Amino acid sequence: MQVNIKTLIDDRQCYETVRELRWPEGCQCPFCDSKRVIKRGFNEKEPAKQRYACKDCGKRFDDLTDTIFAGHHQPLKVWILCLYFMGLNLSNRQIAQELDLDRTDVQKMTTQLRESVVKKSHQ
Repeated sequence: MQVNIKTLIDDRQCYETVRELRWPEGCQCPFCDSKRVIKRGFNEKEPAKQRYACKDCGKRFDDLTDTIFAGHHQPLKVWILCLYFMGLNLSNRQIAQELDLDRTDVQKMTTQLRESVVKKSHQ
């Protein structure tokens, strides 16, 4: 029996973890830093992704707005698994095989993740 690792990762837990790491003191607007934020339902394509609205600046955002994970076609759990495999020092080819992705997609993902880590370490 062959098991696909993507089926073992829980979407809700990935988003809860992102929320906890991103906003340890509670959700705040990525545009104006206000804590006067209300929940506005969930994303239709990713039901674990919470949407919000800021009561101060009026802008809308979600759990991934203004993060390295925003605006990509791969779900959050795929990015998390990619990070995990990078930590195990797997090659892009091995990661692509494990996640059943195109190698060029994995190359783009790992490059963006590495650049983000380097950028964060220089701040």
